[in-house]
Amino acid sequence: MNNAVATPAQNTNIHFNETQWLQALFLLADTQSWLQQLQEGLIWQLPVKHRKKLLRKGSYLSSKALAHILERHYYKVPRHPLTGKFTIPIPQIVACIRDACQQPPQPLPVPKGAGVPCSPHLQRVLDTGTPLGHDTSGNTVTIITVITSTGGEIITAFPGIIPPQQDL
Repeated sequence: MNNAVATPAQNTNIHFNETQWLQALFLLADTQSWLQQLQEGLIWQLPVKHRKKLLRKGSYLSSKALAHILERHYYKVPRHPLTGKFTIPIPQIVACIRDACQQPPQPLPVPKGAGVPCSPHLQRVLDTGTPLGHDTSGNTVTIITVITSTGGEIITAFPGIIPPQQDL
């Protein structure tokens, strides 16, 4: 039985090039900062009042999330035909997302029989009082649901509510 203890020198990767690694790290950090600036500039171009609220930590709308929302839930993008679709212009969609994020967060509905939540995400639901589009059943809806992380980052948004789970 060998009782030898590994030394720090034995635990290091002999192929690690610190200089190259630092260059890659700084390049990624600079690129990430640049992309962040581009993303915020894109949000600032939208003709939406109080758009700054969408860049707060508590209700952050990333370009990735907005692209997901529009790809999946905007009627002019012919993908995902079985999902709810917004039929209002993009600036209005963004304004509704902004307004919904002012609502108190609620846990996502627990599927019947699960007993415990399946997701740590939260939902914010707002009835705008005006038609936004149609839900998954094709019904005209005035409600928007915004799903966020517990930290407030917007993950998705769609017209209507999360449909109740059916008994299996």
